[in-house]
Formats: sequence, C-alpha cells, structure tokens
Amino acid sequence: MLDWLNPVKGFGVTFHTMFKKVPTVNYPEEVRPTAPRFHGRHQLNRWPDGLEKCIGCELCAWACPADAIYVEGGDNTEDSRFSPGERYGRVYQINYLRCILCGLCVEACPTRALTMTNEYEIADDERESLIWTKEQLLAPLLEGMEAPPHPMRLGETEEDYYRQGPAFARSAPGGTGADGKADR
Repeated sequence: MLDWLNPVKGFGVTFHTMFKKVPTVNYPEEVRPTAPRFHGRHQLNRWPDGLEKCIGCELCAWACPADAIYVEGGDNTEDSRFSPGERYGRVYQINYLRCILCGLCVEACPTRALTMTNEYEIADDERESLIWTKEQLLAPLLEGMEAPPHPMRLGETEEDYYRQGPAFARSAPGGTGADGKADR
C-alpha cells in the first residue's frame, strides 16, 4: 500500500544520524579502557614458581581456524625442566598477520597456559616483527619466581604441583586435612 514511504523512512534515519553529535576520540593521546573480556594479544602464563604452564600439546594450533599458531613440543629432563609435565613448548609462535583474535586457542588449552590480555596495540611496519615468539609471549617473572629450567618447587608429585603444593591440596575441598583424613 504505502511502499513509497519505506525509502523516506530510511533517509530519515540517515539524516538523523548524520547530524547527531558524536564525541571525538583522541586515540594516541587518550587511551580508553577496553571491555574486561576484550580479546587482545596472547600471553603464555607461568606457575607460581616460574615454570611454564604450556605442555607443548599443540591443541591451540589445531583449534586455530586461521592456522596462525605454530608449536613444537620438547621433552623435559630432570636436568632441564621447563614445565611440570613430561613435555613443554620448545618453540611457540603466533603469526599476528593471520590471527583473527577469536579466542578458540584459549578455549582449547587444557592447562590455561594461553590467555588473552587487553593489549591491542600490536601493529608494526615490518611483517617479520608480527610473528611473535615464545620469549615475547611469556608472562614476565614476578617476585618469588625463578627462571626455568629448574626442578618443581610446589610439591613432590605432579598432583601436588597442579593443586599448588601439598598445603593447598590439604586445604582444598576433597583434599586431606591435617589429620590425614579426607575432608567431606
């Protein structure tokens, strides 16, 4: 019936938004905070004693739809231990020319070794500098952390380690109490 009115309504929306006051963002000088769940650059996390959480399983590389992640696993030895498990990520690279920052790699990581930060300024003039290596992606060592390789410091067994030490395992629900009996 009144089909001629639809284009007029469309132009009305256009003209309304054309003359609307929009605040100007002075980006380089004023950096606005991102949303808490923003997907920025990646970070490889560490355990509290400084060992790497990455176990070199390559699940993140398999989950990546853009084929932007390259992982080569290596075996830990008693003399040279980089992670608490049998393996560690010997080579880890993310190609930010391919990465679409979707977060599927984070979802695939079984040890929560890979997370995404709120940092978004990763642009560069050279293509080679947009392929980030393990050293660039690793979280910095905090106070009390020791640079790998070193032996596990959070417990005698891997179970103690993943539960953050024997004291944490005793205090956690389902752990054993000071009397050696299971907490229920």
